Amino acid sequence: QVQLTDSGGGSVQDGGSLRLSCVASGNTYSSYCMGWLRQTPGKEREGVAVIDNNGRTDYEESVKGRFTISQDHNKNIIYLQMDRLQVEDTAMYFCVAGRLGGSACHTGRRGFPHAGQGTRVTVSS
Repeated sequence: QVQLTDSGGGSVQDGGSLRLSCVASGNTYSSYCMGWLRQTPGKEREGVAVIDNNGRTDYEESVKGRFTISQDHNKNIIYLQMDRLQVEDTAMYFCVAGRLGGSACHTGRRGFPHAGQGTRVTVSS
């Protein structure tokens, strides 16, 4: 079993920055896809950014150039650096993880078997 602990959310003004963290513990996969989904009330969860075991990344179109996903293999942590935040980025962000990287790792992927408890990001104008 994999446990994910996500953190780092908060409240910032438009144009500000936040860094989310997700620590993975328990069983690990040699080939994996990890990343962040976000959800706002009344909407489905959408993929924000993902990264696989080889460091290959994928981003949702609206966050390209503003968000950066990275990982520390030694510490089993992934990060989401969010810069130039916009009001539209306000959401609950969830760290997710699943087997298989490569072409199976993209922001359109759903059904990740593991998810963190979520961390809230609020951007005000």
